[in-house]
Amino acid sequence: MSTGRNVVNPVLRVAPAHPATAAAHFRASLAFHTDVSDVAAALAAGGDPGFVLLDSRSAQAWDQGHVPGAVHLPTALVPEQAEHLLHRSVPVVTYCWGPGCNGATRAALALAERGFRVKEMLGGFEYWVREGFPYETRQTTERRAADPLTAPADAADCGC
Repeated sequence: MSTGRNVVNPVLRVAPAHPATAAAHFRASLAFHTDVSDVAAALAAGGDPGFVLLDSRSAQAWDQGHVPGAVHLPTALVPEQAEHLLHRSVPVVTYCWGPGCNGATRAALALAERGFRVKEMLGGFEYWVREGFPYETRQTTERRAADPLTAPADAADCGC
């Protein structure tokens, strides 16, 4: 039985953008973000990946685990130490804990304000570990099995 009400689909309550507008938005998004799998592939290829990976978490978090090869620079210290640790000619990719943390975004902002080219690694350290990539702790290198909800179950490439 119909109530006679005109129910608006919540997905389409606001109409999708025009394709050209959407393309500009998504192109811009890719200029600001990268993901864990792309960073891992670039680092695994050997040689110079063309960027510096920056962990913007605290020293305690760094000791708990970090991406091998990352540079440690807590967000709060970016203003005073970035110039000494990084070169403006090399793009920087920031990460923090995970999707619920904006520390990497704040670090990226601070770096951009100082003239660095920067991207943020979506998913942060959480998704690095969840996707089964190795990480270093204060004592050792570890690796957990990939979470099947974040990484392909039977393939090295998710196809995206």
